[in-house]
Amino acid sequence: MTKTEKVITALKNGEKLTAKQIAARFSVGNPAEVIRQLRFKGFAIYCNPSTDSKGTTRNFYRLGAPSRKMVAMAYKAGYRALAA
Repeated sequence: MTKTEKVITALKNGEKLTAKQIAARFSVGNPAEVIRQLRFKGFAIYCNPSTDSKGTTRNFYRLGAPSRKMVAMAYKAGYRALAA
């Protein structure tokens, strides 16, 4: 199983991961690139900020369901690219 597959499996299991967690847990040198690759494969991966009780804000990646608006925009963008 590739590192990218391991990351998407964790996200599919409902885990929320920071870039540091992805780098350390899956030995990924560039977590942002892994997330980009997964998004290009069609996974709706969201980055949500979370602030702890000490006021520290961290960004967590999570797998979500795209809204109808998001799907419509992607469809239109793909259609424009094909029509050009």
